[in-house]
Amino acid sequence: MADPKGFLTHGRELPARRPVDVRIRDWREVYEDFPKPALTKQAARCMDCGIPFCHNGCPLGNLVPEWNDLVYRDDWREALERLHATNNFPEFTGRLCPAPCEAACVLGINADPVAIKRVEVEIIDRGFAEGWVVPQPPAVRTGKQVAVVGSGPAGLAAAQQLTRAGHEVVVFERADRIGGLLRYGIPEFKMEKRHIDRRLAQMRAEGTEFRVGVNAGVDVTAAELRARFDAVVLAGGATRWRDLAIAGRELKGVHQAMEYLPPANKVQEGDYPVSPISAEGRHVVVIGGGDTGADCIGTAIRQGAASVTQLEIMPQPPAARPGSQPWPTFPLLFKTESAHEELADGGGARVYAVSTTEFVGDEAGNLRALRLVDVEGPAQGFRPIPGTEREIPADLVTLSMGFVGPEQGALLRDLAALAGDGFYDGRGNVARDKTYMSGVEGVFVAGDMGRGQSLIVWAIAEGRACASGVDRFLSGGDTALPYPILPTARPLV
Repeated sequence: MADPKGFLTHGRELPARRPVDVRIRDWREVYEDFPKPALTKQAARCMDCGIPFCHNGCPLGNLVPEWNDLVYRDDWREALERLHATNNFPEFTGRLCPAPCEAACVLGINADPVAIKRVEVEIIDRGFAEGWVVPQPPAVRTGKQVAVVGSGPAGLAAAQQLTRAGHEVVVFERADRIGGLLRYGIPEFKMEKRHIDRRLAQMRAEGTEFRVGVNAGVDVTAAELRARFDAVVLAGGATRWRDLAIAGRELKGVHQAMEYLPPANKVQEGDYPVSPISAEGRHVVVIGGGDTGADCIGTAIRQGAASVTQLEIMPQPPAARPGSQPWPTFPLLFKTESAHEELADGGGARVYAVSTTEFVGDEAGNLRALRLVDVEGPAQGFRPIPGTEREIPADLVTLSMGFVGPEQGALLRDLAALAGDGFYDGRGNVARDKTYMSGVEGVFVAGDMGRGQSLIVWAIAEGRACASGVDRFLSGGDTALPYPILPTARPLV
């Protein structure tokens, strides 16, 4: 413990966000630089607990007290080694994870927790800036070939681990660029895509091969993958979105979030001058109160929306941890993300405990309004409250209500035919055993495709654990990969 009194003398501090009126004019990340002295104080707040619950809170088992202590002692290179020991991509998690580690921080029992995510980001960004993040090609090649289907965090983590174990790894991605939802589902202001590109450069130098524009199951069949590769990892995510089947759903102007966000990101990649689904001058309503909804808010504001409103069927969460969600569980709290700040600054609203009952259109089939009603719930089953019916203007709606499982397209249909009963679990995800192997020998499953919609830290943890299972399968029982096989129980977050 570098500073025994650090948690008493220093309060929690995070970098300031750039002023709203400045940042909404560009697509760069919203945070300003964090001075090194301030970061050192945050690292000093870590108490080096005898039982560090942050380890348990983090699915990756990040060695948080160790790298906090090293940052305090100004040993940044060793801190980077500790960080990479459990996490392939801290530049992603430090920006995108909701930080269950911080919810489990012992200091958080009666004070603000350690700013773990911020320290994590500063370590990895300095590592890249100093040139310490270098390719780690394997010393020995096994001659075994592995196909990874999907290039989100789970697929990339599995691919990097398996490449470093000496296998020849090919990652198949149906989009035109690598990254999955990291690339096209996360707006640039939340994570600039240069962070993906520099990590991909490292992976290519290590020997991982990437093939884009390949729809596995169509362009290359399940039979071809199994014939050409010694093992296959399914990491295609849970991309089957939840819809809202009410009157007017077919109207022009109603889009899923993952129809709206990717073209906005493609504008930043230089593919389009303007997004084909733009919010400019339009009354935008975002249905869904989670992170994807916040991404739609920030995107619509930057595109020049006339107004933005966010709707959520659940009641507004509490500001402080309720008794029903005790430490160290991950609490569901009221959060104000950067996009919500921008929403409030522009006169927009977040409306809770409300249900959309109808999309209202004009004679040309264009959306013009939503009909809403307040609801009691969830204990009452979201029962409408009489007399609260109303209509609000809307000519662009994004449905940001989460995902219900993997797309059961040609690839999974063909594999399911080989596996017979039991290929899917009761929730429609691809079932797997404790080694992450599906019902088809040699075909493994990692991330949301097997787990269901979850957190980025779970995706990376599963990718690493799945790689361990694949390596054991290919080697006949042994593995040098430094990560155990995880239990497949669903997490609390």
